[in-house]
Amino acid sequence: MDFTPTDEQRAASGLAAEIFADLSTPERLAALGSGPDTVLWKALCAAGLPGAVEDTGLLGLVLLLEEQGRVTAQVPFAATCVYGLRAVAAHGTSEQRERLLPALRDGTLTATGAFPGGGAPAVRAERDTTGGPRSAPGAARLTGTVPVVPWLCGAGLLLVPDAGRRLWLVRGDAPGVGVEPVATTAPWSAGRLTLDGAPAERLGAGEAAGTGPYDDVVAAARTAFAGLQAGVCAGAVARAVEHTATREQFGRPLSTNQGVLLRAADAHMDTEAIRVTAYEAAWRRDAGLDAGPAALTAAWWASEAGTRVVHAVQHLHGGVGADIGHPVHRHFLWGRQLGAHLGAGAQLLEELGLLLTDDATDEETV
Repeated sequence: MDFTPTDEQRAASGLAAEIFADLSTPERLAALGSGPDTVLWKALCAAGLPGAVEDTGLLGLVLLLEEQGRVTAQVPFAATCVYGLRAVAAHGTSEQRERLLPALRDGTLTATGAFPGGGAPAVRAERDTTGGPRSAPGAARLTGTVPVVPWLCGAGLLLVPDAGRRLWLVRGDAPGVGVEPVATTAPWSAGRLTLDGAPAERLGAGEAAGTGPYDDVVAAARTAFAGLQAGVCAGAVARAVEHTATREQFGRPLSTNQGVLLRAADAHMDTEAIRVTAYEAAWRRDAGLDAGPAALTAAWWASEAGTRVVHAVQHLHGGVGADIGHPVHRHFLWGRQLGAHLGAGAQLLEELGLLLTDDATDEETV
């Protein structure tokens, strides 16, 4: 395995770091509130960064999301790229790619995925027999509810799995689509999605059989959000280093205390574990290898270790860390939200164990 970024990945990551540093400042974030940063999103799209993900691969996306996480920038980068650009490019028909990808690349269309955490999809799909323009073999009407969908409010394109793990594309403004804002710890413009006979078209229009597209999108999403968590934790640790090196207690910097050093070192090692497992999962996917177990491993580290890191960093800031107006508190809230979004550690380990034992059984059968 070689995780060394290519020149294209390095250039995209460097450009993203500059844009995020310039526009996603603590002052702008404080004034922004809970909504998405439309100015920043336009700047990222004008620089061609969402579209660049098609060329730089999943590892390139992870590198970009690391830079977003460092500053907790409020843009639907991960959701639009994973559930929109990459999903349509990898599994859509030529007509779907031609129709949807240009708007997803330039940012005029944002996307998200209504993938329920901790359970199988509960949305029901029924054949569309109304005779409308989408009443083709790949058309359906969807009914069901997904309690929390990140970046749902304002999303123009929804990727929705049904109970059979088939993937459907739904327009955010389509009839039968209900969106109710939901407050979460991180300001992700999340919402509750209610579908009542909403018109949908099959991603790939049935060209891809089985649950392969579903498994691929889920693995990519886990990897991408793990990369985002790596950035959140890296930014949090950097703030802890700065704070403990400059804040004095009893006439010396906090960083000279052995307990502080050990706590910070543990947080750094946890952050590196999140990063390297996310890199491995992304590299395997880009190399055409089975990335399912690696994606689950990355998700487990991001959920479990990510929560440890943001708690440790807040603790290292003392009373300042509890101030909801302090920048480090945003890292705490994002880390907690990402941990919840990726799933509980025990749940992820159970799924990983089942996946590994199924693979071993298949090998024995062969």
